[in-house]
Amino acid sequence: MTGIVTVVLIDSQPTGPVSVGVVGGGQLARMMGEAAHGAGVILTVLATSADDSAVATADVTIIGSPEDADALDELASHVDVITFDHELVDLDQIAALEARGVVVRPNARALRFAVDKGHQRRAFDAAGIPLPRFIVVTSSSDPMLKGFLDGVGPPVLKAARGGYDGRGVLFPQSRVEAIVMIEELSATTSVVVEERLNLRGELALVVVRGVNGEYASYPLVSTVQAKGMCVEVRYPADVDASTMLEANRLGRKIANLVGAVGVLAIEFFVGDHGLVVNEIALRPHNTGHWTIEGARTSQFTNHLLAVSGRALGSTEAIVEAAVMVNVVGADVPGSIENATGVPGAHVHDYGKSWRADRKLGHVTVVGDDARAAHVTAWESARAYGTRTRET
Repeated sequence: MTGIVTVVLIDSQPTGPVSVGVVGGGQLARMMGEAAHGAGVILTVLATSADDSAVATADVTIIGSPEDADALDELASHVDVITFDHELVDLDQIAALEARGVVVRPNARALRFAVDKGHQRRAFDAAGIPLPRFIVVTSSSDPMLKGFLDGVGPPVLKAARGGYDGRGVLFPQSRVEAIVMIEELSATTSVVVEERLNLRGELALVVVRGVNGEYASYPLVSTVQAKGMCVEVRYPADVDASTMLEANRLGRKIANLVGAVGVLAIEFFVGDHGLVVNEIALRPHNTGHWTIEGARTSQFTNHLLAVSGRALGSTEAIVEAAVMVNVVGADVPGSIENATGVPGAHVHDYGKSWRADRKLGHVTVVGDDARAAHVTAWESARAYGTRTRET
């Protein structure tokens, strides 16, 4: 049940509240807002609209685009440190802030690993981190493409920039379709072309790294995906001890390579030959939502502790089992009241108006029995009105 923690003493920690600015006003920033005061943080969000999810929990709201230099400047003028709830940012603008002395955690160098999947793949490959076979191309006429497709068959295609929650990830069924899709994607970004693996399962590891290299790892979890989006997260992960050790070895290696400060989430494929890295994120992550009820310190609290320069909290699990189910709007709205009425269900509403296919919230159930938690979580999610299907 325990996570892995390596303690490095921080020379001087803040003694009073730290003002943290979050680029993005989505549900991750909303949950940071819920954790902020407990972490000794005053939270300011840069939201695109007054209707954004995080506005309800932020101490201060600034309205503006995450790619608007003036809005970023205004955010920087109000806070001690800037962090993020998404990767849809302009790295040059972030680097320019740093060059002026603005504290940004994670910094532009680290963010590039999440913003640019092509860079991530090349750097991980050079460091010996296991990946699916891949190439990065800029057009369908790239000279590497023919030989690669000859060797792997129909690939998986990923937009190097701009994709999330399954967007920008395509699964062509033939070589001809792959060529057409690469041409379409490459009009706006380079394209990662990957081998399609025979998957035995999917896992996720959420780790946290402090400003002086302090490192903590939450327990490994199993994940269930549908159409590129996470549907369910299960703790504990249904894997053997050697797989857990390998995931944690890779987590520490990736965190140090990237230079992460704050939460780093790593999604793994379990293939015929062991673990390979699918994706990473340098922010609180969907696969860590269960930690709000299930761990000694939630991922949101630990992210804020890390970026504000404080020592990390314990990542120990405090329950025997936890199941988190995402709620994505179905064709007809459900009932939050009915969802919260399910005994044992912790319902997290993101404060968004209902829309089909929109991520509206999540449900977590904790307890002693993983199967019972699964059944209860799905009962509540269905009452909430989710499009996702039980697995």
